[in-house]
Amino acid sequence: MAMSMAMSRALAARHRSHLGHRIEVKSHHASPPRLPLLPRSPGLTLASRPQMIPARPRMSSSESDLSPTPPSERTMTAWDLASLWVGLVVGVPSYYLAGSLVDLGMSALQGVATVAFANLVVLISLVLTAAPSVTHGLPFPVLARAAFGVRGAHLPAVIRVLVGCASARPGAAALEFACFLAFWAAQLGVIMHGMEGIRKLEKYSAPVLIVLTSALLAWAYVSAGGFGRILSLPPRLTRAEFWKVFFPSLTANISFWATVAINIPDFARYARSQADQVLGQAGLPVFMGMFTFAGLAVTSATEAIFGHVISDPIELLGRIGGPVTTVLAIVGISLATITTNIAANVVAPANALVSMSPRKFTFAKGALVTALLGIAFQPWRLLSSSESFVYTWLLGYSALMGPIGGIILADHYIVRRTALDVDALYSEDSHGPYYFQGGFNVAAMAAMAAGVAPIVPGFLHNVGVLPSVSKAFETAYNNAWFVSFFVAGAVYCLLCRRNRNELKHQHD
Repeated sequence: MAMSMAMSRALAARHRSHLGHRIEVKSHHASPPRLPLLPRSPGLTLASRPQMIPARPRMSSSESDLSPTPPSERTMTAWDLASLWVGLVVGVPSYYLAGSLVDLGMSALQGVATVAFANLVVLISLVLTAAPSVTHGLPFPVLARAAFGVRGAHLPAVIRVLVGCASARPGAAALEFACFLAFWAAQLGVIMHGMEGIRKLEKYSAPVLIVLTSALLAWAYVSAGGFGRILSLPPRLTRAEFWKVFFPSLTANISFWATVAINIPDFARYARSQADQVLGQAGLPVFMGMFTFAGLAVTSATEAIFGHVISDPIELLGRIGGPVTTVLAIVGISLATITTNIAANVVAPANALVSMSPRKFTFAKGALVTALLGIAFQPWRLLSSSESFVYTWLLGYSALMGPIGGIILADHYIVRRTALDVDALYSEDSHGPYYFQGGFNVAAMAAMAAGVAPIVPGFLHNVGVLPSVSKAFETAYNNAWFVSFFVAGAVYCLLCRRNRNELKHQHD
């Protein structure tokens, strides 16, 4: 889910062409309560009370990688989670974010504020989605079964796998492909050590990345005698023009972490407590705001130092020169790339593969297949331009990430009132509360479709299939995550409303 290294140019090109015109656990007892949302017969009519049976057949024992994390393994502190976000945030794509908004006409303050605000929105989703996993130790593919069904949960898992496989920047040359393979091998070595290896990588890389970023910022300030004129530029947009740019930019920045916001349970299941989870994840908007400011400030300073703006940090580090600088640059860029890609694009697909075929996959095997798929998908060919990455791939996928998040949160907090039957989440019993109809929750599937539908016309227009669409569809596409999230969540609640009183009665 990494952003394209050329996001700023894509955003600018887009703008120029469009500007004018209590958590309760229900343990396994002899007669556990059931939480059906839908009957196991055709239609959306709700059943009364399903048949009660004394035992449930369990899923394969080889699904141990997805079993609830035992208390002895819930060791991640607030700093561990915060360092995870440092590793995710510090990277070339994030470096461009605020600068891309300034390129659209915002002031530096407006650009950094937009990035920070977008990440505050993401933080809310992160904390709410992670909470049940902290309590029960559940990974994302298992938590999704509560809303989508024990088989229907494969849908959001597959979607998450695909977005993790197409994450490289477009147009890789031979040397870049060689570097890609080197990073691929290095990342594979880390993920073969499992989640503990990933935790250690993120924990010990974070201070290094913070120091290197601070050093670059200090160098720019001293060399330029300040941060240059870009930080002092006024906005070039009128009030009306600003709002036209703000909402698509906000959506794009939310989309930046939309995938991680979905599978954050894969990490939060190892947290010691809810307090650690909340405090650790609160670092996201802080780190994003600080790092994007650093990127903008350094870019601004390059104009005074070199006589022209250098927005690419890799090019800038090459221009600084010197053996020490070169070594530090290689270490910094390498750590930033590996820590971002492993956390964002490997853990979720690996767990998804275990969920779909627990008899064949372990976490390590799933990670290996993910790594191989990452090459087989040839993402450097899949994404032919930076604009297609940002406005077709990124915004398009936010229309799929939004409904998944909306449905899972609506199910857990509104429909089920945080009640979970953890045993049943691992059961293939056809009478189980999460089996629904053949293992699929029709309500979730219908809500998913309803959330995506308003985005489709704008997407087809963006890829050139439809010559024109109404302003409403264009607006829906530019705000894809918001629209799909709330539409899917609302439709899901409406479809489940007839069962609300029964659910409340069963838990009172």
